[in-house]
Amino acid sequence: MFVAASSECFPHLSMDDMLERLVDLQFTALELAVHEQGGHLKPSEVHEDVDRAIDLCRSTRRLTLGALSIDIQAEGEEYYKQFASCCKLAKATKVVALTVPAAELGTPFNAEVERLRELSAIASFEGAVVAVKTETGRVTQDPDTTKVLCDNVKGLAVTLDPSHFIFGPHQGGNYDHIFPYVANVHLRDTSKEALQVRVGQGEIEYGRLVNQLTRSGYKRALTVNMQEAEGIDHMAEMRKMRLLLESLLL
Repeated sequence: MFVAASSECFPHLSMDDMLERLVDLQFTALELAVHEQGGHLKPSEVHEDVDRAIDLCRSTRRLTLGALSIDIQAEGEEYYKQFASCCKLAKATKVVALTVPAAELGTPFNAEVERLRELSAIASFEGAVVAVKTETGRVTQDPDTTKVLCDNVKGLAVTLDPSHFIFGPHQGGNYDHIFPYVANVHLRDTSKEALQVRVGQGEIEYGRLVNQLTRSGYKRALTVNMQEAEGIDHMAEMRKMRLLLESLLL
């Protein structure tokens, strides 16, 4: 395992400034948000010019590109075309894990299975893996449903965000049974009252989490995914999180 940071930690900065901040914080690996809204690269831009996107992703100031987070706003066939272009980007930059959001609650289960099957087939062709993110307000807010999705979609993995199993409708519930499917992890500190709190003031059991991942054979990133908060030194919090996670991997 290794520690990485998501570009979502600095959504309002340019690509260059975001990379500079992460280097200053001594991160060595990056998950890049390829989001139509709020990302440092848009899926529509990737689809329009894949070669340009590849060049951008190879200029990461010595940061290793470890994963992509992909959020596409297009619909119909255009949705899958843009995703296919993102998979070509992943292959060219040697990225395997592609985080995607699950469907919103209320989406028919069979429709979500079909969407994820199509995405997984496209990704597999380029040597990548689709990892659906656990998130409140989406079908993956329940770990049991998440496991059933993985069991019904060949090759589907999970981006585990344990914060949504502490703050949210599943708070306090067990999610150990989805560890074998994990291909990426998003981390911040969380309490039952707030999705993000200062590092050390929440209820994430980082040591137990790392032990569970180790037992499952997980060898990928622990990705810091923290948002700026008023009155809190964001850089200091990210540095504390990096040091905490690295201490558990020694």
